[in-house]
Amino acid sequence: MADEDNANDLGDGLEGDAPAGKKGGVKGAFPQLLKMILIGVAAVIFIVTIVVVTTAILNKGGSKQTSIPVSEEYTVKRESYDWYTSLDQIRTSTSDPVPASVSVTIALGYKKDDKTASSEITERRIEIIDFLRRFFSEQTVEDLKPQNEELLRQQIRDQINDDILSNSRIRDVRFTGKDVVQQ
Repeated sequence: MADEDNANDLGDGLEGDAPAGKKGGVKGAFPQLLKMILIGVAAVIFIVTIVVVTTAILNKGGSKQTSIPVSEEYTVKRESYDWYTSLDQIRTSTSDPVPASVSVTIALGYKKDDKTASSEITERRIEIIDFLRRFFSEQTVEDLKPQNEELLRQQIRDQINDDILSNSRIRDVRFTGKDVVQQ
């Protein structure tokens, strides 16, 4: 009798496209697809929960931190200067065997609202210009390269403070123009 049932099942062929002996077919794929979708949704919920909990812990109960606090000892407050810009353009030649032409315009920075410094620089303007002309005529083209500007500025500042000014001090020197032309 079991053989007759098998014969009836095999000979009919109208029940479905799935081969004999395999379960499922289209009906078996739906539970697998549903299972994968549920696993994906559960994973997304799990990840979102972890992110929310982690950010709540990091923000100490949900208070948001918009900027990183910086200690005062790490912030550099640059001093603000008044600038003396009435020096003429300095033109001279370098001390090289084949001299180059140098044209420099300089601004001298002094402490903000320091009337003594302003008046002393004005009084000694001619001496400062003469010093700058001599200073640049003693330099070589190599000395006047851009990578050496910081050293040049320090030397000019120190020599003006030590040799020319007596009642005040300049704090900074800046080149507002500097041209070195080799011939």
